Amino acid sequence: MNRWKEKITKKHIIYSLLLIICFTASLVFVQNNHSFYDRPIAKVVETTELERTETIDQHDNSDIEVTQELKAEILNGDHKGSLLSINNHYTESQAIDHHFEVGDEFFVSVDSENQTGEILDVKRDIYVVFVLWMFLLVLIAVGKKQGVLSFVSLAVNALILSLALDIYMHNSDISLLWISGISVVLFTILSLLIVNGRNQKTYAAMIATLVGTLSSLIIAYFALDITGEQGLRYEEMSLSTRNPQLIFMAGLLIGALGAVMDVAITMSSSLFELYEKNKQISVKKLRQSGLEIGKDIMGTMTNIIFFAYVSGSIPMMLLYLKNDSPLGFTLTINLSIELARALAGGIGIVLTIPIAIYITLFFIKRDSKNQEL
Repeated sequence: MNRWKEKITKKHIIYSLLLIICFTASLVFVQNNHSFYDRPIAKVVETTELERTETIDQHDNSDIEVTQELKAEILNGDHKGSLLSINNHYTESQAIDHHFEVGDEFFVSVDSENQTGEILDVKRDIYVVFVLWMFLLVLIAVGKKQGVLSFVSLAVNALILSLALDIYMHNSDISLLWISGISVVLFTILSLLIVNGRNQKTYAAMIATLVGTLSSLIIAYFALDITGEQGLRYEEMSLSTRNPQLIFMAGLLIGALGAVMDVAITMSSSLFELYEKNKQISVKKLRQSGLEIGKDIMGTMTNIIFFAYVSGSIPMMLLYLKNDSPLGFTLTINLSIELARALAGGIGIVLTIPIAIYITLFFIKRDSKNQEL
């Protein structure tokens, strides 16, 4: 027993050291990856505040506008090592601009003749990598192997989504809804296989997820068709130059998938766990237990999807209200699309509960028959 514990301890130490090495190496890399970028990157070496003035808008709201002079060194490209003088204007609220300090890095356009430049964007990759590592470490600490698999699943899904959007951007004749539909199938299959492995529970959750997601899409489509999409405002999609209805439906399909998949695997895992603990339990009791579990998660899941969609509209709602837009107009412009998505996702959640129960019971019945044989 002591040797077994000693081996486990050594293995944990090795894994911990590997994580620390990978964490450190990735942070060092993003701090020195300037040569991998095509756009010039500059690093602030000196800052001087030139001017500070108070401004008052038409609503008597005051803010401070600051002008600072930056001395920045170019870190890559043909002008590497050159010093630029850049005037940076920002407000203390920093809603759409930035205050820079020594050591900050940003992308810049270079005027080599006058040794000046213009700030284009902030280099944020080190912060993204740091947050990703924090996320991964929390997953490992809580979920161990399952946490790592969850992270792998997330990375694979992000890659699939990126490829799907890239295909659509270069092949506009292909319907975005079809691309999203294929992506949803891949998301479902790969996510559940990676996290839960190949077993009856996973297969039941896959089928329930796909059926539940498709059901919510069909119901949403017929509801929009019957109502003529009255009340939906597509202004936020006006700059995409693509069919806003298709973009909305594709977003609805992918958005509903996450919540539906969560419900499906919860129902499947719960019923299989009850069956594994007591193989003599009747199908009727399993169904009743499934319905009780479904009732418990139904309210929380619909609330989650509602808050997830609506929260993204809060900044724009505040902006509209700040500019004296009527409350009804503000809510209609900013929430019509999000509420429609939330309602469609809620329908998918509610439908997935009985769908997952009966599909899981089918697999359990088949398993019990095979055991009897």
